[in-house]
Amino acid sequence: MTSYLELMEAFDHYPPELRALIGIALIALLAWTANWIVKKVLLRVLTRALRMLPVGEGQSTFDDTVVRRLSNVVPALILHNGIALLPEVPPTAVTVVQNVAGAFMVLTVALAIGALLSWLNALYERRPGAHLKPIKGYIQVVKILLYVVAAILMVAALIDRSPLILLSGLGAMAAVLMLVFQDTLLSLVASVQISSNDIVRVGDWVEMPQLNADGDVIDIALHTVKVQNWDKTITTIPTKRFITDPFKNWRGMQESGGRRIKRSLLLDQQSVRFLSDEERRGLTRFALLEDYLGEKQREIDDWNRQLEARGKAPVNHRRITNIGCFRAYVERFLRAHPGIHRDMTLLVRQLAPTPDGLPLEIYCFTNTTAWSKYEGIQSDIFDHLLAILPEFGLSVSQHPIGVDLREIGRGLVADGRMELRAAS
Repeated sequence: MTSYLELMEAFDHYPPELRALIGIALIALLAWTANWIVKKVLLRVLTRALRMLPVGEGQSTFDDTVVRRLSNVVPALILHNGIALLPEVPPTAVTVVQNVAGAFMVLTVALAIGALLSWLNALYERRPGAHLKPIKGYIQVVKILLYVVAAILMVAALIDRSPLILLSGLGAMAAVLMLVFQDTLLSLVASVQISSNDIVRVGDWVEMPQLNADGDVIDIALHTVKVQNWDKTITTIPTKRFITDPFKNWRGMQESGGRRIKRSLLLDQQSVRFLSDEERRGLTRFALLEDYLGEKQREIDDWNRQLEARGKAPVNHRRITNIGCFRAYVERFLRAHPGIHRDMTLLVRQLAPTPDGLPLEIYCFTNTTAWSKYEGIQSDIFDHLLAILPEFGLSVSQHPIGVDLREIGRGLVADGRMELRAAS
């Protein structure tokens, strides 16, 4: 006790500046010690508590961000209150330290709350089906409001004025704020509409040609939606563009379990003709056409028997055509194909003739939506159809190529020689 009194008496004889420095050093040491103790105690207690909850891997994020940021309030609070206990410190310095400490505490609490919101969003995203209703956009809106309020409180703390004074001046700045945050407001409205109407989800395949976006949605935020294209590039699209611009969402195709094939074979119209009896009998070797040929022949025979005597000329008779048989074969081939969805639309139809040929369109759905399998099924079907066309006396129409032009040239040369020989 005597040594303590002697120490205090000796301390009183120190110069005021030295006493102020010693006091500030002691307060700083106390603040650092309190910060260390609080972090250790809080981290251990909360770690044990969180282990009892099903929060899983989100625990480390909570410890590293929320708790550590909140622990910084304690040293700031000690500095704020301890600086006023030092009589040797000038009042101006006390005011500055207290204002800075107050602003720092507001900033620390705001950052801690922001980290807590991020942690809650991470926990929400781990729920099954969370990607269907993401809350990341709403979290970002709350963060913006939080940081705006924190900025106002920090400025008020630094200038040592009431926040109401700053808020009263915001009325005149409302138009400016609306102009500055117009993108944020539009994005917020777009996010609400996207979520409420279930327009886009994470994982959807979307196509927006005007922005060169064609791929899977990997992230939906307040301001932007990220799309990973099939070439592995990332396209960042403003959220509001999904409300104002047209785009295609392939989710319906993916959920249906079938992907459409809609492609035409261009047939040479000059190869279309009636089948002779011998050719018709030759087609009976196709197992897929056996029922069709028998039923079609009976239908044609019944029609022809009903003709009057003057209509018995062959030109008035109905006959089986090679393109009709081929169309029937393609339809039955698709229905028997293991890669075609049998519960969805299946059509084989002729379209309007074009200068490039007669389009025979295949319209059906595969029983898979996987890109590689879909392309494989589609290619196998058309490989087979192109190869079997000559069996029906049909040919594919195409523009003349080098080989065709050479054959035509040789024919013209041969005809010219024959004409010369005949003339001579």
